Parts: sequence; C-alpha cells; structure tokens
Amino acid sequence: MSSSISERIAAIRASLPDSVRLIAVSKQVPTALMREAYAAGIRDFGENRIQEAASKQSELQDLSDITWHFIGNLQSNKAKKALELFDWIHSIDNLQIAQRLDTLAQQLGVSPQVCLQVKILPDPNKSGWMVPELLADLAALNQCKNLQIQGLMTIPPRGLADAEIIDVFNSTYKLAKAIASQNWSNITMQHLSMGMSGDYQLAVPAGATMVRLGTILFGQRT
Repeated sequence: MSSSISERIAAIRASLPDSVRLIAVSKQVPTALMREAYAAGIRDFGENRIQEAASKQSELQDLSDITWHFIGNLQSNKAKKALELFDWIHSIDNLQIAQRLDTLAQQLGVSPQVCLQVKILPDPNKSGWMVPELLADLAALNQCKNLQIQGLMTIPPRGLADAEIIDVFNSTYKLAKAIASQNWSNITMQHLSMGMSGDYQLAVPAGATMVRLGTILFGQRT
C-alpha cells in the first residue's frame, strides 16, 4: 500500500455517506499507526482482544475523545473488563452473555451501547443468533435494562458471491425493521454494524450505519 494512512482514510471517508460511522479496526496495529489515524480524524477504534485493548488504551490515554468498540468474541470471564474498557460492544452473540453483561453493568454503574450479532446464513465459523433464535429471545433481551440495545451486527460467511453478500446485508436490514416494528421498550434498531474491508461497499447501500475497516486502512497484519 503506497498511499499514507491519512490519504486512505480521506478517500474512504469521501466515499461514505455522512450517516455511516467509520470504525478503524486496530487489532495488531501499533499505537503509532493508531495515532496517525487519529490525526487523520478517526475517533472510533475497534478491538477484538481485551488485553491488547487495555494496553493500547493506557498508551493512548492522552487522546481522550476516542470511542472504543469491542468487536470480538466475548467470553463470560472477560465481560466485566469489556464493560470497563469499551463504550460499544458489537458482538453480543447469545442471551446468556447479554444477561451477564446486564448484571455487571448494573454493578459497575455503566450503560454500554450494544449490538446483537446475528447469522443470516448458517456459519460454523461465526458466533451469533440464527434469526428464529433471536426473535425468540427478544422478550428476555428487552429485560436487560442496563444495556442500550442499538441494533444488529452481522458478518457474512466467507466465500460468498457479491449477490449473496448483498442478500445477507439486505436481510439484516429487513430483520432490524421487523424488530423495530414490534416496539420494544428497551430495544432500538438505529444501527446496523455491517461491512468490512472486503465488502463495505456492498453493506452501505443495504443500510449499514457502521463499517468496521482494518486492512484497507492499516494494511495486512503480520
């Protein structure tokens, strides 16, 4: 990648509607490069490992207006730490972890913004609710009063054709609309976290409000 981080960020920003939030996925990215991204206007960073995020946050604590997004698989034993470190959790993938986070959030006096991870197509490599399971769990999720449930997150299975990826994103959009129409007191569907470096240009027309971009900004990880 010959262009600079700031040039890449500027080009991607110019291609995104104002309504879409650009989250720079910084796993395995050194803090020096994160500072470059910050200088280019990035304020949203996504991490998928709790320990890595904790050390980066201490190194970057002078950048006090960063919003931190957890986008990895969240184990129950890391739930408390996730709530202490992150403003957003995109990857709540089952009812048990949602209820655990809700209990801990009450104890910590925090109210994180969260997305529910859904699998539109079966995928053994991804966690998340299948659609019927998610619909069945909505009443219980609505009782998680300490979580601000803001929408859905999805990752299409690998190896799909573009048309199939678009179908996944469109189906996620329709699912969010269907959930919103049920008028839950504590579940809103304002956000769709979908689209990564390889497919964000397909996600945006389908209604993504947050795209999670790593490789296209920072280059390949080692």
